[in-house]
Amino acid sequence: MDTMTHLQAGLSPETTEKARLELNENPDTLHHDIQQVRDMIITRPDIGFLRTDDDFILRFLRARKFNQIETFKLLAQYFQYRQQNLDMFQSFKPDDPGIKRALTDGFPGVLENPDQYGRKILILFASNWDQSRNCFTDILRAILLSLEVLIEDPELQINGFILIIDWSNFSFKQASKLTPNILKLAIEGLQDSFPARFGGIHFVNQPWYIHALYTIIKPFLKDKTRKRIFLHGNNLNSLHQLIFPECLPSEFGGTLPPYDMGMWARTLLGPDYSDETEYTHTYDALHVKEALGVSAREDADTLMKRSQSAVEPGTLKAKGRDDDTAQPLLALD
Repeated sequence: MDTMTHLQAGLSPETTEKARLELNENPDTLHHDIQQVRDMIITRPDIGFLRTDDDFILRFLRARKFNQIETFKLLAQYFQYRQQNLDMFQSFKPDDPGIKRALTDGFPGVLENPDQYGRKILILFASNWDQSRNCFTDILRAILLSLEVLIEDPELQINGFILIIDWSNFSFKQASKLTPNILKLAIEGLQDSFPARFGGIHFVNQPWYIHALYTIIKPFLKDKTRKRIFLHGNNLNSLHQLIFPECLPSEFGGTLPPYDMGMWARTLLGPDYSDETEYTHTYDALHVKEALGVSAREDADTLMKRSQSAVEPGTLKAKGRDDDTAQPLLALD
């Protein structure tokens, strides 16, 4: 353990070992691996790499199992996506009115406890999408912002995430708002441009038209992503074989109490949660750090600075829909 660098500080011995076995992470070469990726930046002068510190590059290495070429590709794509969709990232913080509405409506839900493999569980109840309140882009922004906050936790960089989308009562009319362009935007943001490992994307209670939609988006999905998408229908037993019932709320046949829709929104918004007015409030990441148990060595504003590090000015104009189909496109490895 003496070889462990400050970059691995805060990791449990189990997770450190998992990173070694599954991700090829070697404490002796960590700094060298990071520098190799950093040295590639010069090859893409067309991209503004707004953040290149060790901690930041490390999460990309972990997301691509320390394959340096693939890591750099993901890093470049992360900033390119932000450059190409400036409007999405202009006011990229929890109290942005659009993001705040999506969070308040439970997009996404984030369970407090991980699954049996230490993966964070995100849940989406598709029918909660109120088209008069939230455009699809704002829901996507709320999901990306939530992932930015969660991915600060090195344990989650290694253990990854699980996404469950419940399609119960999701209407054909709602589904019709999911255009190929909108779904492509979500797939690019989640599968191709974000440094997280998604261990599984689970559809439950999906109607026939969600199957049809899935057929349309399949060509945009990498093989690796396709293999991680599970269509359970009404069969919760098949879900429970992959995610133990003791990790799930009662809506998914689990033994935990029903999910409290406002929990994650309260975590991100803190004392401002109940304030429905559109306001500009300086975001203080302290309560988020406490809620996530992020180590105290990071000072209070670091967390948000990081989420915003990739932000450039633009204007937000979007029409669309909240459909988790988009979500499941998160691909990670």
